[in-house]
Amino acid sequence: MTAHDQMRAMLDQLMGTGRNGENNKFHVKFNDPKVCKSFLLSCCPHEILSSTRMDLGECPKIHDLALRADFEKAQQTKDYFYDLDAMEHLQAFISDCDRRTEAAKQRLAETQEELSAEVAVKANSVHELAEQIGQKLAKAEQLGEEGFVEESMKLMEEVDELRKKKLEAEQEYRNSMPASSYQQQKLRVCEVCSAYLGIHDNDRRLADHFGGKLHLGFIKIREKLAELEKTAEKRKEEKRKVGKDRDRDERDDRYERRYREHYVGGRELDRRSKRHRSRSRDRKEKERDREGRSSRSYKSRSRSRDRDRRSHSRHSSSSDKRRERDRD
Repeated sequence: MTAHDQMRAMLDQLMGTGRNGENNKFHVKFNDPKVCKSFLLSCCPHEILSSTRMDLGECPKIHDLALRADFEKAQQTKDYFYDLDAMEHLQAFISDCDRRTEAAKQRLAETQEELSAEVAVKANSVHELAEQIGQKLAKAEQLGEEGFVEESMKLMEEVDELRKKKLEAEQEYRNSMPASSYQQQKLRVCEVCSAYLGIHDNDRRLADHFGGKLHLGFIKIREKLAELEKTAEKRKEEKRKVGKDRDRDERDDRYERRYREHYVGGRELDRRSKRHRSRSRDRKEKERDREGRSSRSYKSRSRSRDRDRRSHSRHSSSSDKRRERDRD
């Protein structure tokens, strides 16, 4: 990554996708299902274990520092409960790693010479002391690099004491078995990262392992998972409560929308009143028109009946006159 790319990533991480009015390169928001929620919480195994012996490759979901910055800002005003999504992701990953660890132990049990119970206890004692030495050496080196010289020196003193105990444990282990069997490398599986450790590994090899990116990455993942699991039940209850409140709010919003649709007030009342008066005038005019037409029709029918009666009367009168002349 060039210096320009590093500076750009730093600005994205600090300012989010809205930097300089730009949109992020993926054209999505942090709450999109395609965005990795574990990455938003800085605990995605794909990111933590990159460039190690167990590199998982690129995460199938989106990783973008600008989206993480957007999420951290939005999380201050609204709880998205992404810690529960991250917990489920890490649980699935650690469960798979633990299965691989058990499978590695099973392979060692099948391929290595089985030790008696007494010898196995002594071998485990050597392994445990060696692991403590490696862990303290790695921690002492880290403190020395960070400038905590006194703390680093104290740890080195503890390492010297552990080395003495390890020599004694190794002597007991050597005396408990034949020399030919002792020379064979007895392997052990690291409970944290499932790497193989040998009983004859020197302190430098152990320090490199326990201070390496792979082992420290697994420690970070396991500690994050333990932290999330402590509050899981409480967070799930809070999420259920928020979900109920959100459902109630949605019902209230729907009711308010329906109420607003029927509610009349202000200028809308004036407009509806004017429409009502206009419609009333239209109805009255139509009624007057109908009344006028029915009145004219009635008058027309009355005149027609009058003409019929007059015509009938004249016809009757002329008929009477003819009958009188005929009698004469």
